[in-house]
Amino acid sequence: MKKILFNLLMSLFFIAQLSACSESDKAAINTDEVKKKTAVLLVNHGSESAKWREMLLNVEHSVTGKILESKEISEVRTAFMEYTEPSIATQLKAYDEAGYDEVILIPLFLTVSSHSLSDIPNIVGIQSDPKVMDQLAKEKIEVYRPKARVTITPTMDFTTLLKKNVLRRVEALSQDGKSEGVVMVAYGDHEYNQQWEEMMEEIGRYLKVKSGIDTIAYSWCGHLVHYSAEPTVKAIEQVLEMEDSVIVVPLLVAYDPYFQDKIIGKAAEMVKTGDNVKYIPDAILPDQNLNDWVVEITNEVLKRIS
Repeated sequence: MKKILFNLLMSLFFIAQLSACSESDKAAINTDEVKKKTAVLLVNHGSESAKWREMLLNVEHSVTGKILESKEISEVRTAFMEYTEPSIATQLKAYDEAGYDEVILIPLFLTVSSHSLSDIPNIVGIQSDPKVMDQLAKEKIEVYRPKARVTITPTMDFTTLLKKNVLRRVEALSQDGKSEGVVMVAYGDHEYNQQWEEMMEEIGRYLKVKSGIDTIAYSWCGHLVHYSAEPTVKAIEQVLEMEDSVIVVPLLVAYDPYFQDKIIGKAAEMVKTGDNVKYIPDAILPDQNLNDWVVEITNEVLKRIS
């Protein structure tokens, strides 16, 4: 009788252990199922300039180590919106093939524009505007809606990095702030012109306080002014009416000879007499503050979507 009872108890014990193991295995499986696989996609405008592309790829190389430290993100890639590969569609397809559930898309643009608020959301399938889709097709920009959920972050102007960047570059060229002025040159955007003007004016106010330079102007160099040097020439001339010299600063993400040399550089040469125009064909990149911002915005979004 005791032997039968013992065998019965042992049987119940093993059944309980088996049940416990089974539940543990289920929990492990469920944990694996809910654990999301996340990647980051750094998106920029793109350019035919190899130097431009190199500078943007350098951002990826600089931030990847820090981003992957969280262990919650497995990969960082760069995509060019137009002109060259890898495109946004190409990189999202690669992420789909690798089984990613979440993609944090960081637009490396100065401020809001038709690209950041319209083109990119349509390219990734978040929006579906027939007019935008038709234009993207005309420009041969592939549209691809990934299986992964895409979260698009804000652009750079939501931080102070642009202000600090311009200040650093102005101070590098400045010799006598009391007799100098500054002209900032940016691409511009017709549809969001008000936002671009507000950004430039805000940076200008910051410069006045931090540098002591009182005369500050800005101009556009993109499609808004038909890629003409004339608006920059006028801005430089206006500053020189009040100051002995002017510092010209490109507010472009990276270096492209078409903009820094043929448009802005041409404008500087057209006005320059002696040392009255100080200009270096540089760009916002490279900038450690920008790299830090990419890591910070990634971590912020990661917390929100986790």
